[in-house]
Amino acid sequence: MSTNLTTGPLVGQVVLITGSESGIGRETARAFCQLGAAVVLNGRQAERLECTRQALAAEGYRVAACVADVTNYADCEHLVAMALNRFGRLDVLITNASISQRAYFADMQPEVFRQVLDSNVYGSVYPLKAALPHLIARQGSVTFISSISALNGMPSGSAYCAGKAALANLAHTLRLELAATGVHFGVVHIGFTQNDPDKRVLDAAGQPVPIAHRPPRWQKSQAQVAAIILKHVRRRRRRTIISALGRLILVVHSLLPRLGDWVVLTSQRRMRNFYE
Repeated sequence: MSTNLTTGPLVGQVVLITGSESGIGRETARAFCQLGAAVVLNGRQAERLECTRQALAAEGYRVAACVADVTNYADCEHLVAMALNRFGRLDVLITNASISQRAYFADMQPEVFRQVLDSNVYGSVYPLKAALPHLIARQGSVTFISSISALNGMPSGSAYCAGKAALANLAHTLRLELAATGVHFGVVHIGFTQNDPDKRVLDAAGQPVPIAHRPPRWQKSQAQVAAIILKHVRRRRRRTIISALGRLILVVHSLLPRLGDWVVLTSQRRMRNFYE
C-alpha cells in the first residue's frame, strides 16, 4: 500500500508512543501515522517491535523503533535521543507501556506489587523526564494512558489501580508547575478493550497469566480506542474517559460512593471470573 506522506493535518509532527509494539499502542501509532505524523515505536520485545515497524513502514508511514525498558531512565534517555536523531524534534509523548495484574493484594509478593506499580508510574515519569525539555521547546503534548479502574479501584488490581490513579494527580500537578510552558498534559482513562490473543498480566507470584474474563459486548476495539486517544491529543484535552461504563463509575463513586462499593462487592461475589 502506498501512502502520500506529504499531506495530512499532522505532517511534520513527531510522536513517541511507549508500549507500541502491540495492542492499543500499535493501533494508536497507526492512527497518528494515517494523519501524516512520524511515529517512534517502543517496546521490550525486539522481534515483535520490528514486525510492527515493518508492517507500518510497508503501509508507507514514517516510523522508527527503539527497544527500551521505560522503567529504566538510561533506556528512556536513549529512546528520546533516538527520536531526535531520526526525526529532529519531538511534539507528542504518549505513555502507554504498563504491566497489569490479576492478583489479590494479600497474596501478592512485594516485588510483584512493585513491578506492576513501577511500570505504571516510573514507566510514565522516566520517558517524560527525558523528553520534557524537547516537548517544552515545541509547546508539545503529553498524554498518560490510565484506566477506568483508577477512578475508584478494582479488586485484584491493587498495584495497577494505584499506579494508574497516580497518573491523574501527576498530570494535574504538572499542569500547575508547567503552566507557563504551553505544554499540554492529559490523561485518558481506558475501559475494557479487545486484547491481542497472547496478552498476559501478572499473577500473585509474578507469573504471566491470561487477562480476566471481560464480556465482549463491553469491549471496544483497539482501533476505536486509538481513535479516541488521537482526538484527545489533537484537542489537547485534560481528561478523557472512554466508555459509558467509565463515566458511570465516575459519577456513582463521586456522588454515591457507598452504592458504588456495593455494586463492586456484589459483582465480585456473583462474577468471580471477572476478577480472578
